[in-house]
Amino acid sequence: KFNVDRRREPLIGIGGGVCLDVVGLAASMYRRRTPYIRVPTTALAYVDASVGAKNGCNFSGSKNRLGTYVPPVAALLDSSFFRTQGARDISNSLGEMCKMGIMKSEELLGLLEKHASRLIADRFQPQSKDDTVPSRVLQIAIETMLEELTPNLWEDCLDRLVDFGHGVGQCLEMDSLGTNVELQHGEAVASDMSFMTVLSNVLGHLSDSDRDRILGILHNCGLPTYHPVLTRDFFKVAMEDRIKNSLGMRLPLPVGMGKARMFNDVTDEQFEATFVLWESLCKHSTVSVAKSKAGAE
Repeated sequence: KFNVDRRREPLIGIGGGVCLDVVGLAASMYRRRTPYIRVPTTALAYVDASVGAKNGCNFSGSKNRLGTYVPPVAALLDSSFFRTQGARDISNSLGEMCKMGIMKSEELLGLLEKHASRLIADRFQPQSKDDTVPSRVLQIAIETMLEELTPNLWEDCLDRLVDFGHGVGQCLEMDSLGTNVELQHGEAVASDMSFMTVLSNVLGHLSDSDRDRILGILHNCGLPTYHPVLTRDFFKVAMEDRIKNSLGMRLPLPVGMGKARMFNDVTDEQFEATFVLWESLCKHSTVSVAKSKAGAE
């Protein structure tokens, strides 16, 4: 009916992360596997959905509950697509880039710390022919992601640094849908990352100065470091979901700038101490998602 030669005629997904995931999932199921190509047109999809083998779709109120592990035959990357995006969408993409910087690359963190404002304003377009900052940021974000994903493409090991910001962040994203403080994916990841950064500090593995620097970078990227949906009751349910689906806490936490380790068995008392400190540091200084949504370009 579709007249597709599944050996020589790949499907081409052109769009953001949702589009690429839907096309990838459909291609992986049609006649048991039809090749496909990813062409990301958003900054977030460029550094996230375009990388790796997974295709995931939301189901029954949960994030990425349906999907497959079938990589594309190619991903075609062109950052000129970002010109069509608003400022909030670009900031949203910086959430995933900050994730990789915090976990693996102090160089990437430094570039975001220094250049985030103009990367957002210029939509990652170079300011001159000699301006290598936008391309370098994108390159490191993708390279560090691939370093983590390639040896563990099928997720045989569930200890994954790329899960930073996703401990409760995905549940936070879904629970915020339809509210007046709705979160995009990178924003939910950033809210989770800020909490987990403070947790590492409470556990004694991250200095106060590194904690404050990470929180400052997230803020300067236009990302929320606090969200009203992330309450103690929400966190308890979301962490139970995390433990069930990841077969343990498996929390990747920063232990320095661009350095990280996996942690398990964090106690309720340590989480409570984190809530108290996180709220005091971030509740009244966070980027307002509701305001930025109304004023997004």
